[in-house]
Amino acid sequence: MSKTPISSLGEFGLIRHLTDRLPKIQPSTMYGVGDDAAVMRHGDRCTLVTTDLLLEGVHFNLEYVPLRHLGYKAVAVNVSDICAMNAVPTQITIGLGVSSRFGVEDLEEFYAGVRAACEHYHVDLVGGDTCASVNGLTIAITCIGEAEEKDIVYRNGAKVNDLICVTGNLGAAYLGLQLLERELRTFRATQHGNLAQVQTDDSIHEKFEGREYLLERQLRPEARMDIVETLRKAGIKPTAMMDISDGLSSELFHICTQSKVGCDIYEDKLPVDYQSAALADEMNLNVVTCALNGGEDYELLFTCDIHDYEKLVPIDDIYIIGHITEGNALRLIPRTGEPFPLTAQGWNAFEK
Repeated sequence: MSKTPISSLGEFGLIRHLTDRLPKIQPSTMYGVGDDAAVMRHGDRCTLVTTDLLLEGVHFNLEYVPLRHLGYKAVAVNVSDICAMNAVPTQITIGLGVSSRFGVEDLEEFYAGVRAACEHYHVDLVGGDTCASVNGLTIAITCIGEAEEKDIVYRNGAKVNDLICVTGNLGAAYLGLQLLERELRTFRATQHGNLAQVQTDDSIHEKFEGREYLLERQLRPEARMDIVETLRKAGIKPTAMMDISDGLSSELFHICTQSKVGCDIYEDKLPVDYQSAALADEMNLNVVTCALNGGEDYELLFTCDIHDYEKLVPIDDIYIIGHITEGNALRLIPRTGEPFPLTAQGWNAFEK
């Protein structure tokens, strides 16, 4: 009997297929599968819970990812999911599967990064599990947050004529990854060793000089807790929001699909850092494609009422890139020429 390939459904299709028929039994469960975090009501406040799984060889390569950076990133990407719900992170738990090639000192390095992230985001590590693994390093982090029910923002609230906004810039993390992968291939071809542990190789350092920002965006991204607080102080509540983990085009697809709307995105409004543009040109990559589909930026994508325009404009590091439209068409409006369909081409965990 032939089996249906998981790739035919994709990550989110698989989740819907497996969970659509699961009933909500507890009255405290407000929102389950289908957003950046689940939401449970407890009295006057709500608890939010999200879990991410990071697998060696799939999500990270220890040939160029320092363990301390990995520990920090593992916390940050989970905190980002709580921020994407317009909530405040409070605690995390960590599950680790560790193979015999790791020593105590390796785990100390990993937890040094975890500790730095916990201090930065003001969250407590309150538990987890550790066990032996035969397949390298596996990391599962659950992040818990809280918010008042009225403040929580879901993916399904975008309305026609809402402004579409992003924070920071796009494509830098993807280009940082391309730089690391390129130098790893060169490193493998010339010598044996571990690129993440190289301290004195001047030729490696020269390749990275002037591109530190791209490496930081890939190896040590930051969750945008600052933007959540800034929007709150400005009196702006987004109508829909996600963090950009799988690529802008994919996240737009999720918001538009769940909100039953379309969108127009303007190419000349996409924020791109100078280092990103320069490296894309050097590597013969289209920087707009990198910005749309690269992923791992962990910036916030959100929509807000058009009447909030005057409040948005003065805020640093927020860019209006388009607007919500009727129907279900997602379009990119180029600098010149006719609009064309925008397709979700970001990260898909089950593609070959």
